[in-house]
Amino acid sequence: MKLSIRRRTGALALPLLLVLLVPPALHAQSLPAPKEFYFDGSGSTTQPLVLLPGEDAAVQQRLLKAMKGHGRNAELAAAQLAHIAYAGGRADAGKALYAQVLGDLGNNSQLRAPLLWNYGWDLYRSGDAEGALARWREAGIDTYNNPAWVPPTLALGLWTLDRRGEAVQWYAAAVRTEPQRWNDPANLKALLPDWREEDRAKLAEVAAAWRAAPPTWP
Repeated sequence: MKLSIRRRTGALALPLLLVLLVPPALHAQSLPAPKEFYFDGSGSTTQPLVLLPGEDAAVQQRLLKAMKGHGRNAELAAAQLAHIAYAGGRADAGKALYAQVLGDLGNNSQLRAPLLWNYGWDLYRSGDAEGALARWREAGIDTYNNPAWVPPTLALGLWTLDRRGEAVQWYAAAVRTEPQRWNDPANLKALLPDWREEDRAKLAEVAAAWRAAPPTWP
Protein backbone atom coordinates (compact mmCIF):
# COMPACT_ATOMS: atom_id res chain seq x y z
CA MET A 1 0.00 0.00 0.00
CA LYS A 2 1.38 3.41 -0.93
CA LEU A 3 2.63 5.51 1.96
CA SER A 4 2.02 9.24 2.13
CA ILE A 5 4.88 11.36 3.36
CA ARG A 6 2.55 14.24 4.07
CA ARG A 7 0.36 12.12 6.35
CA ARG A 8 3.14 10.39 8.27
CA THR A 9 6.12 12.70 8.71
CA GLY A 10 4.71 15.05 11.33
CA ALA A 11 7.67 16.67 13.02
CA LEU A 12 10.12 13.89 12.24
CA ALA A 13 13.65 14.96 11.40
CA LEU A 14 14.86 14.19 7.90
CA PRO A 15 17.17 11.26 8.82
CA LEU A 16 14.13 9.33 10.08
CA LEU A 17 12.44 9.33 6.66
CA LEU A 18 14.08 6.01 5.79
CA VAL A 19 11.09 3.73 6.15
CA LEU A 20 9.46 4.75 2.89
CA LEU A 21 9.29 2.93 -0.39
CA VAL A 22 12.48 3.00 -2.45
CA PRO A 23 12.39 2.31 -6.22
CA PRO A 24 13.89 -0.99 -7.37
CA ALA A 25 17.33 -1.08 -8.92
CA LEU A 26 17.45 0.22 -12.47
CA HIS A 27 18.77 -1.82 -15.35
CA ALA A 28 21.13 -0.53 -18.03
CA GLN A 29 19.41 2.15 -20.04
CA SER A 30 18.99 1.54 -23.75
CA LEU A 31 18.76 4.99 -25.33
CA PRO A 32 17.38 5.86 -28.76
CA ALA A 33 19.73 7.34 -31.31
CA PRO A 34 20.20 11.09 -30.97
CA LYS A 35 18.12 13.36 -33.16
CA GLU A 36 19.81 15.81 -35.47
CA PHE A 37 19.18 19.01 -33.50
CA TYR A 38 18.26 20.02 -29.93
CA PHE A 39 17.18 23.65 -30.04
CA ASP A 40 14.41 23.79 -27.44
CA GLY A 41 15.53 25.80 -24.42
CA SER A 42 13.35 24.22 -21.71
CA GLY A 43 14.87 26.64 -19.20
CA SER A 44 12.24 25.83 -16.62
CA THR A 45 13.46 22.22 -16.49
CA THR A 46 17.06 23.00 -15.57
CA GLN A 47 16.39 25.00 -12.41
CA PRO A 48 16.91 23.95 -8.78
CA LEU A 49 13.67 23.16 -6.97
CA VAL A 50 13.73 25.43 -3.94
CA LEU A 51 10.83 26.51 -1.77
CA LEU A 52 12.86 28.09 1.06
CA PRO A 53 16.45 29.39 1.04
CA GLY A 54 18.96 27.46 3.11
CA GLU A 55 19.48 23.86 4.20
CA ASP A 56 19.94 24.01 7.98
CA ALA A 57 17.84 22.16 10.54
CA ALA A 58 15.38 25.03 10.98
CA VAL A 59 14.77 25.16 7.22
CA GLN A 60 14.29 21.39 7.12
CA GLN A 61 11.65 21.60 9.85
CA ARG A 62 9.80 24.31 7.92
CA LEU A 63 9.97 22.19 4.78
CA LEU A 64 8.59 19.18 6.65
CA LYS A 65 5.72 21.35 7.82
CA ALA A 66 5.10 22.58 4.27
CA MET A 67 4.92 18.97 3.06
CA LYS A 68 1.81 18.45 5.16
CA GLY A 69 -0.04 20.90 2.90
CA HIS A 70 -1.19 20.40 -0.65
CA GLY A 71 -0.25 21.50 -4.13
CA ARG A 72 2.97 22.89 -5.56
CA ASN A 73 4.45 24.15 -2.29
CA ALA A 74 4.17 20.70 -0.70
CA GLU A 75 5.79 19.11 -3.76
CA LEU A 76 8.58 21.69 -3.85
CA ALA A 77 9.21 21.15 -0.15
CA ALA A 78 9.59 17.41 -0.64
CA ALA A 79 11.87 17.91 -3.66
CA GLN A 80 14.08 20.33 -1.75
CA LEU A 81 14.29 17.93 1.19
CA ALA A 82 15.23 15.14 -1.21
CA HIS A 83 18.11 17.23 -2.53
CA ILE A 84 19.22 18.11 1.00
CA ALA A 85 19.15 14.41 1.90
CA TYR A 86 21.38 13.49 -1.04
CA ALA A 87 23.76 16.36 -0.31
CA GLY A 88 24.04 15.08 3.26
CA GLY A 89 24.79 11.52 2.22
CA ARG A 90 21.30 10.20 3.07
CA ALA A 91 20.52 8.64 -0.30
CA ASP A 92 17.77 6.33 1.02
CA ALA A 93 15.80 9.27 2.38
CA GLY A 94 16.36 11.21 -0.85
CA LYS A 95 15.15 8.34 -3.02
CA ALA A 96 12.06 7.86 -0.90
CA LEU A 97 11.17 11.54 -1.05
CA TYR A 98 11.67 11.76 -4.81
CA ALA A 99 9.63 8.58 -5.31
CA GLN A 100 6.78 10.00 -3.26
CA VAL A 101 6.67 13.27 -5.18
CA LEU A 102 6.79 11.47 -8.53
CA GLY A 103 3.95 9.24 -7.37
CA ASP A 104 1.89 12.27 -6.40
CA LEU A 105 2.50 14.17 -9.64
CA GLY A 106 0.42 13.60 -12.75
CA ASN A 107 2.21 12.78 -16.00
CA ASN A 108 1.33 16.22 -17.36
CA SER A 109 2.50 18.19 -14.34
CA GLN A 110 4.82 21.08 -15.16
CA LEU A 111 6.92 20.03 -12.18
CA ARG A 112 7.62 16.54 -13.47
CA ALA A 113 10.46 17.34 -15.92
CA PRO A 114 12.40 19.61 -13.53
CA LEU A 115 11.92 17.07 -10.74
CA LEU A 116 13.37 14.31 -12.90
CA TRP A 117 16.24 16.54 -14.04
CA ASN A 118 17.15 17.46 -10.47
CA TYR A 119 16.75 13.86 -9.32
CA GLY A 120 19.12 12.78 -12.07
CA TRP A 121 21.82 15.16 -10.87
CA ASP A 122 21.44 14.05 -7.27
CA LEU A 123 21.81 10.45 -8.37
CA TYR A 124 24.82 11.26 -10.53
CA ARG A 125 26.58 13.17 -7.78
CA SER A 126 25.95 10.31 -5.36
CA GLY A 127 27.71 7.91 -7.73
CA ASP A 128 24.67 6.39 -9.46
CA ALA A 129 25.24 7.35 -13.10
CA GLU A 130 22.94 4.56 -14.31
CA GLY A 131 20.06 5.87 -12.25
CA ALA A 132 20.83 9.42 -13.37
CA LEU A 133 20.67 8.39 -17.01
CA ALA A 134 17.22 6.88 -16.44
CA ARG A 135 15.87 10.05 -14.84
CA TRP A 136 17.38 12.30 -17.52
CA ARG A 137 15.87 10.13 -20.22
CA GLU A 138 12.43 10.57 -18.68
CA ALA A 139 12.93 14.31 -18.35
CA GLY A 140 14.24 15.01 -21.82
CA ILE A 141 14.00 12.15 -24.33
CA ASP A 142 10.58 10.73 -23.59
CA THR A 143 8.96 14.02 -24.59
CA TYR A 144 7.86 15.72 -27.80
CA ASN A 145 10.44 18.50 -27.67
CA ASN A 146 14.21 18.43 -28.03
CA PRO A 147 15.70 20.16 -24.97
CA ALA A 148 19.13 21.70 -25.52
CA TRP A 149 20.40 20.31 -22.21
CA VAL A 150 19.93 16.70 -23.30
CA PRO A 151 23.00 16.05 -25.54
CA PRO A 152 25.76 17.24 -23.15
CA THR A 153 24.07 15.83 -20.07
CA LEU A 154 23.52 12.38 -21.55
CA ALA A 155 27.04 12.47 -22.99
CA LEU A 156 28.39 12.99 -19.48
CA GLY A 157 26.36 10.13 -18.02
CA LEU A 158 27.27 7.73 -20.83
CA TRP A 159 30.98 8.58 -20.64
CA THR A 160 30.93 7.97 -16.90
CA LEU A 161 29.42 4.53 -17.57
CA ASP A 162 32.19 3.84 -20.11
CA ARG A 163 29.65 3.85 -22.97
CA ARG A 164 32.00 6.08 -24.87
CA GLY A 165 30.79 5.57 -28.42
CA GLU A 166 27.27 6.58 -27.40
CA ALA A 167 28.61 9.54 -25.44
CA VAL A 168 30.38 10.87 -28.52
CA GLN A 169 27.23 10.42 -30.61
CA TRP A 170 25.25 12.52 -28.14
CA TYR A 171 27.94 15.17 -27.93
CA ALA A 172 27.89 15.35 -31.71
CA ALA A 173 24.21 16.31 -31.52
CA ALA A 174 25.17 19.34 -29.42
CA VAL A 175 27.81 20.30 -32.00
CA ARG A 176 25.36 19.91 -34.89
CA THR A 177 22.89 22.15 -33.08
CA GLU A 178 25.33 24.95 -32.21
CA PRO A 179 28.72 24.19 -33.78
CA GLN A 180 30.39 27.47 -32.82
CA ARG A 181 29.63 26.86 -29.16
CA TRP A 182 30.25 23.14 -28.65
CA ASN A 183 33.17 22.41 -30.98
CA ASP A 184 35.71 23.94 -28.56
CA PRO A 185 36.05 22.49 -25.03
CA ALA A 186 37.32 25.89 -23.89
CA ASN A 187 33.71 27.08 -24.10
CA LEU A 188 32.36 24.54 -21.61
CA LYS A 189 32.78 26.73 -18.52
CA ALA A 190 30.65 29.47 -20.09
CA LEU A 191 28.15 26.98 -21.53
CA LEU A 192 27.75 25.01 -18.30
CA PRO A 193 28.37 27.46 -15.42
CA ASP A 194 26.34 25.42 -12.92
CA TRP A 195 28.28 22.20 -13.49
CA ARG A 196 31.08 21.15 -11.17
CA GLU A 197 34.57 21.60 -12.58
CA GLU A 198 35.15 17.84 -12.48
CA ASP A 199 32.00 17.26 -14.56
CA ARG A 200 33.05 19.84 -17.15
CA ALA A 201 36.48 18.18 -17.26
CA LYS A 202 34.86 14.83 -17.97
CA LEU A 203 32.71 16.35 -20.73
CA ALA A 204 35.89 17.88 -22.17
CA GLU A 205 37.15 14.30 -22.57
CA VAL A 206 34.03 13.55 -24.60
CA ALA A 207 34.62 16.66 -26.69
CA ALA A 208 38.21 15.58 -27.32
CA ALA A 209 37.02 12.15 -28.46
CA TRP A 210 34.51 13.84 -30.76
CA ARG A 211 37.22 16.05 -32.29
CA ALA A 212 39.46 13.02 -32.83
CA ALA A 213 36.77 11.11 -34.74
CA PRO A 214 33.60 13.10 -35.45
CA PRO A 215 30.71 10.74 -36.24
CA THR A 216 28.81 11.26 -39.46
CA TRP A 217 25.11 12.09 -39.65
CA PRO A 218 22.83 10.27 -39.96
